[in-house]
Amino acid sequence: MADQLDYIEFPSTNRAKTSDFFRDAFGWAMISYGPDYDALDGAGIDGGIDQAEERVAVTMAVVRTDDLDAAEARVIAAGGVLTRSQFDYPGGRRFHFREPGGNEMAVYVTRDE
Repeated sequence: MADQLDYIEFPSTNRAKTSDFFRDAFGWAMISYGPDYDALDGAGIDGGIDQAEERVAVTMAVVRTDDLDAAEARVIAAGGVLTRSQFDYPGGRRFHFREPGGNEMAVYVTRDE
């Protein structure tokens, strides 16, 4: 497995209200990871709702890779611009970038890889 789109992250100014909306509108369950983050369960794709101060401004697609450093090098070589350097989060490590057309995305690797 390398470089597959498998996660979507929704920024929110009110995580609880966004989670309630998705639960009520679509029947998705939530897994809480503290006051700022809920993971989607049953949405058809893994995802989360992010209320943290440093959240991105728009919905963000996230790519899973098996080599974060190599993926970062490929992103930069292809014209991507890093918007957040590699950082640890519960379960893994990731970085954010903007592709040449303006979409902000992220690439991550899980801790067991």
